[in-house]
Amino acid sequence: MTFDELLTLVDDRSAALRSAAAAASSLEVAVPGCPDWTLDDLIYHLGQVQRFWAVVTRLADTSAPPTTEQRGVTDPEGDLLEWSAESTALLLDALRAAGPESPAWTWWAASGAPMTAGAIARHQVQEAAVHAYDAQEAAGKPEPLPAAVAVDGVAEFLSVAMASLGKWPHRPARVAFTAIEGPSWVVDLSPAGVQLDPAASGEPVTTVHGTASDLVLALYKRIPADAVRVDGDAAVFTELRTWSDTE
Repeated sequence: MTFDELLTLVDDRSAALRSAAAAASSLEVAVPGCPDWTLDDLIYHLGQVQRFWAVVTRLADTSAPPTTEQRGVTDPEGDLLEWSAESTALLLDALRAAGPESPAWTWWAASGAPMTAGAIARHQVQEAAVHAYDAQEAAGKPEPLPAAVAVDGVAEFLSVAMASLGKWPHRPARVAFTAIEGPSWVVDLSPAGVQLDPAASGEPVTTVHGTASDLVLALYKRIPADAVRVDGDAAVFTELRTWSDTE
């Protein structure tokens, strides 16, 4: 996806979260995908995340995350949904002003993924999309992730989130993810870490099948493991889900 497409999707999925929240019976309803959170907490979380990355993007400093002073006051004032919309706008404005190649601090340096505004935009699509699903589920009307978001989401999760975790703590394994829509991904898990699309040949010990949306939601533990089809050694997929931190 282009940088402009990523920004459009951040905007779209953030708006979807707010729409779901506005349609809910109350902002105090529980969020099934985020234990101990209410919709109020979910909206606050995404708004804080977006304001944080807006500051990171503006600073264009790869050496460290922003200080408390640099972040400034980020707590909501007034209507929470209006504050959320302002949070999204701040992030999008910062990303547009910076451009995709602007350097930035990120928490995923260990993955080898780019430390740029473009990479931030890519991850923020997934952040907003998964939390939009959370809000929809809390409101009683969960919807699949849009196809473009979900297809990129599998690769982004494997090559950024998982590849940042360091060495695989279990026996080495090769896992394939196959989307009903057509794309597939192969990842090697080893003491050397996580490698997406490895050069070496070999058959996977585990293959996970489902829609791209279900693959992403299963990786983020928003749906149970048995919501997708797992062929081969199912224990590896369980270990993978347990290993990753997906709040």
